[in-house]
Amino acid sequence: MRYSLTDIRLFVAVADAGNVSRGAAACFLAPSSASLRIKHLEETLGVELFDRQPRGVSLTRAGQVMLEHCRRCLAELEQMHADLAPYARGVKGHVTLLANSTAVTSYLPADLALFLQERPSVRVHLEERVSREIITAVAEGRADLGIVTWADEHPDLTFRHYRQDELVVLAPMGTRLGHRKGMHFVDCLSQPFVSLHSGTAIHTFLAGKASALSHHMDVRIQVASFGAVVSLVRSGAGIAIVPRSVIPRPAREGLKVLTLLEPWAMRELQVCCRKDESLQSDHVRALVRTLCGHRAQDGRAAPVLSEAKAAFASSRLSRRAPRRTIAGSAATQPRAASTGTQA
Repeated sequence: MRYSLTDIRLFVAVADAGNVSRGAAACFLAPSSASLRIKHLEETLGVELFDRQPRGVSLTRAGQVMLEHCRRCLAELEQMHADLAPYARGVKGHVTLLANSTAVTSYLPADLALFLQERPSVRVHLEERVSREIITAVAEGRADLGIVTWADEHPDLTFRHYRQDELVVLAPMGTRLGHRKGMHFVDCLSQPFVSLHSGTAIHTFLAGKASALSHHMDVRIQVASFGAVVSLVRSGAGIAIVPRSVIPRPAREGLKVLTLLEPWAMRELQVCCRKDESLQSDHVRALVRTLCGHRAQDGRAAPVLSEAKAAFASSRLSRRAPRRTIAGSAATQPRAASTGTQA
């Protein structure tokens, strides 16, 4: 069955206007021609799309279904034209990059700006995904590159260091949590959360960690950006677990940044791509070089991770300390508790 693009656009215009004459005018057609086209479309489909009334038309149930599909078709056509337009203007290449929410928010904006300055004729398609989905997409060739937190190997992929970051607990300063220095994840689960929307990489990751502990996150509010998460936590709506890199120091007023006392809180972001370099375009290899050219900058992140590791080790020692208590050491125990990161 063949459909005329003119008929599809006419159908949508008439449905929006609720009147054949006005719909015809929007498509630069005569009312009589528009009526014949609509009638032919209904005969081809074998259903009535409109209820004819003295003052106009209204969609039937079949017409409502048709309208939904027609809008989708027209939107896809417009997107196709938008995607092809850059090539008509001289674009030479395209790179598909998938990344987790930390990379998308904290690091990629500056790195991609640098890459696009060097290669203005390249277009980058960036999507946020969870690491497991990114690994699969890159291995199957549906994406050129991925940025993941991944500790395993993959037979078809190679991994290169990108950045280091740390997940931290964000709490309002005025609450009792504002006086703590660190928390275990299981203790966080007794608090209401402010979170990114379901399906985002970090929400999926944390929900999986909670499920592994046979718990669930009490998500009070879900929002679309880390900035909104920070603002809501400051207002007292709940706590949040976010990458340290998304909280610039000027935004920390009224907030307490607590160490998350879990080994998985320290995360290494890696660039993954296919091992067979013959499958990589010159633009993909150039983007890899740009993304992995931040060795010097990692020095700024290293102290953060060292601090987190020290806090995690301190929390483990403080839990074992009572077994080693000896006479005369009681005075040292309160100081260890006050300076440690154990809740």
